[in-house]
Amino acid sequence: MIEIPEAVTITRQINETLTGKKITKVIANSSPHKFAWFYEDPKDYPKRLMGKTIEKANVYGSFVEVKLGITKLLLGDGVNFKYIKAGEKLPKKHQLLLEFDDNTVLTAGVQMYGGLWCYEDGEFDNQYLEIARQKPSPLSDKFDYEYFTALISDEALQKKSIKAVLATEQRIPGFGNGVLQDILFNAKIHPKRKFVSLDEKEIKILYNSIKTTLHDMTMKNGRDTEKDLFGNLGNYKTKLSKKTVKEPCKLCGGKIIKKAYLGGSIYYCEQCQKEH
Repeated sequence: MIEIPEAVTITRQINETLTGKKITKVIANSSPHKFAWFYEDPKDYPKRLMGKTIEKANVYGSFVEVKLGITKLLLGDGVNFKYIKAGEKLPKKHQLLLEFDDNTVLTAGVQMYGGLWCYEDGEFDNQYLEIARQKPSPLSDKFDYEYFTALISDEALQKKSIKAVLATEQRIPGFGNGVLQDILFNAKIHPKRKFVSLDEKEIKILYNSIKTTLHDMTMKNGRDTEKDLFGNLGNYKTKLSKKTVKEPCKLCGGKIIKKAYLGGSIYYCEQCQKEH
């Protein structure tokens, strides 16, 4: 799933690669998917997009918003992108295909779920996008320690687990279960611990890990579990993920544990990240 590092990377790559390209062909919903979400009828996407030129892409949390004049193409966190050069083989399945005036192609597919919304200014309201627009990214200076402590200060949140607070309900837009694993590993904090159990020193360590780990992931074009615009895996080597679960902990040599928790998998070192 696309989270902050991948969304920033893909947005930058769109701006570097697609800006100025004119759309000459549009295919939408050629491989129907129950959880591929469109704005109104995808049959209208050719009319909405044909002849439009890509001006700029912006990133808001895990959303990539592509501007084409008054038309916007909003792509959510479950969308897989692929930029294809002229003459190269196209994927068999996709939920959106855009061909440009130089015969290059951009495809977008959905594996689990994802939004591919195309609309004009003022037509469509997405509450999660609006929240992402308003809240500061952890990559920005506005996401400082004062902001972070205010974010987690609510008494009800203090009783929740660290995963529940940080990686659910988009309290930090674009921050999901994927990036959480290495952030907590670097902070030596167990994902099931209650926020109220953290002392001030641990909270500062957690905040610093959020800032530095996400920066590292982003500077390396995303995680090695996710692909960029060109179908390449990111250069950030995950410490805790499906790729490393069978390996010993890089710090202590202990066992890496994988468990289902709050609608996803958590990974942790049983020695470095104590639950109690």
